[in-house]
Amino acid sequence: MVYRDSTTRGMLDVPGASLCYEVQGSGAALLLIPGGPADAMGFRHLAEILSDTYSVVTYDPRGLSRSSVEDPSQVITVETQAKDAYRLLNAVTSDPAYVFGSSGGAVTGLELVTKHPNSVRVLIAHEPPVIELLPDRDAVAAQNEEVYQTYLSQGIGPAMMRFAAMAGLQAAPPRESENPEMQEAMERMGANLDLFLGQMLREIVTYKPDVERLKPGPARVVVGRGTTSEGQLAYRTATALAELLGVAPVTFPGDHGGYAAEPEAFARTLRQVLAG
Repeated sequence: MVYRDSTTRGMLDVPGASLCYEVQGSGAALLLIPGGPADAMGFRHLAEILSDTYSVVTYDPRGLSRSSVEDPSQVITVETQAKDAYRLLNAVTSDPAYVFGSSGGAVTGLELVTKHPNSVRVLIAHEPPVIELLPDRDAVAAQNEEVYQTYLSQGIGPAMMRFAAMAGLQAAPPRESENPEMQEAMERMGANLDLFLGQMLREIVTYKPDVERLKPGPARVVVGRGTTSEGQLAYRTATALAELLGVAPVTFPGDHGGYAAEPEAFARTLRQVLAG
């Protein structure tokens, strides 16, 4: 199915959840998978830029923002996230799709390609936090467990401070935005943090990619990292994954969230990668 010069919005029922998604543009399907507590809004400008060439598919993962989940207390595994992405692809296209995932979304993409390789042409895994590939994985895993325990005992704010320190990111304090759309997005992200910290984070960072199944294809796996991410946890994990796959990592503009901060420059690099 190809969508031409239109935006399609819908809800897709999947086992235990309902996914809010959008398709805009025309051409081959390009699925953008957000990470962490993020939703489709983070890809808004990137999707608009790329919609002149692709049918860009964005969505809110189960339980986040406009997507629902039947049991919010249930752990959301990477396998479940990948099944959701696979079902969404089947709903919008009958052909193998291009897939871009960032952070936890890149982890979802790795599992998607592992279990459903014929559904993907190219996967770009941008800074996936696959700490199981690091030589100091035990120490990092212990730090992540501290994040979870802090969330349980002290709540979201202190837990996110620990999370930012572990990831090498700068924790930004909550603030009011003069842009109503941006303010709404920030509020949605804040509302998603309970589910992210309680039911998603530990599943994401303990996921170990099956490198031997990823190597031969048929999907081409590209590993991305940011120009200003060096030294951060996700930069290190991306480098480790690329080394194990025997591929050179592709450098994308910006840091861990470069796709939102520098969408035009990011889109240019993304187009080059997808073109092979």
